[in-house]
Amino acid sequence: MTSIPLLALVGTAVTLGLFAGRFVKKIGLPSIIGYMLLGTVMGVSMLRIFHHGYLQQLAFITDIALGFVAFSIGNELKLTTLKSLGKSIGLIIILESFSALILVAVLVYLVTGDLVTALIFGSLAPATAPAGTVAVIREYKAKGKLSSSLYAVAGFDDGVAILLFGFTAAIAKQILLSNAGIAQGSLAAGIIKPTVEIVISLILGGALGLLYSYLIRKIDSRNNIPALTFGFILAGAGLASMFHLSLILVNMGIGFVLANTSKQSTIMNVNEQLRSLMPLLFILFFFLAGAHLNLATLPALGLIGIAYIIGRSTGKIGGAWLGAYLGGASKTIRNNLGLGLLSQAGVAIGLSLLVAQEFSSIDSPQAHAIAASVVTTITATCIFFEIVGPITARIALRNAGEIPEKS
Repeated sequence: MTSIPLLALVGTAVTLGLFAGRFVKKIGLPSIIGYMLLGTVMGVSMLRIFHHGYLQQLAFITDIALGFVAFSIGNELKLTTLKSLGKSIGLIIILESFSALILVAVLVYLVTGDLVTALIFGSLAPATAPAGTVAVIREYKAKGKLSSSLYAVAGFDDGVAILLFGFTAAIAKQILLSNAGIAQGSLAAGIIKPTVEIVISLILGGALGLLYSYLIRKIDSRNNIPALTFGFILAGAGLASMFHLSLILVNMGIGFVLANTSKQSTIMNVNEQLRSLMPLLFILFFFLAGAHLNLATLPALGLIGIAYIIGRSTGKIGGAWLGAYLGGASKTIRNNLGLGLLSQAGVAIGLSLLVAQEFSSIDSPQAHAIAASVVTTITATCIFFEIVGPITARIALRNAGEIPEKS
């Protein structure tokens, strides 16, 4: 454990992260891989300069960065853009999420022979971490139909994932309680709760977005835009935490309302201010993500972890292809969009912790076994997806011709 002041360590991490990102970019990888690798070296897996105590103190930085990512996603979702993308977006979101859930559930069932375990791991598969995809799009200044589609799918995917988790996990819990001969709770309650969470998140985000859009018109200098934006994103993140809502959906709602109620000049001013801030937030976010990675969990992958990786990857890519095909999207979208949806991190780990908490309190050996394995397995698979996801997103954007071949 180090006695160096935390602020000095953060400053050092940002500086080293900047050059680590530049180095990996020279060898053809997205900069965020460099940030994560540096975080892994300095984090809990290796040098432990950033130990668990420091990481807990810095947890708010992750929320701030994720809030800005969600805001920037919403700010790209103009109704005119969504309309131009057509019905394919809705079909892609539904089919890539359902396909990941079903394929993971089937493969885990074939490995374990246990339906409850299969449903639980299947329920965690749809969640996508938008930060990796957004970081790659912004780093390479990608523009085009695929980039717009990735913004839309990565943004709304979070809501669908929460809904599917609530529905599937509730069914799994009912089966487990029935097998254990324990009095069952209400299946409807398990489904209604995530639905209400999503609706309230969007309403809160919309309300904050209306207020933000009104106040930004009253600002007499562009230099004041970052302060207003920062204040609203922090407020959105704080309220989401307070009322157990989706931080991503709340802040995405703020950006969405801005994009669809404000003049183009106002939106451009906001984006211009964000461009200078986002690289710093990405360094901090992915450095801390790397610092949290515990490589000791990798042996926990086992057959369930391998089945999860194969099922989720195939489901995301195949489901996105099918949704794009049925929706009449272009061949470029069909063949590449799924590659940009593989990143997975915070939401999936958070939901796995929720499963562990609920199942550990059930008087059943089966429940205790699931509670003991789900967090370590999902953490291990997230290490894989957090490294591979940004790389495949870059490949997809390059295949689509939305970033230069040499980038």
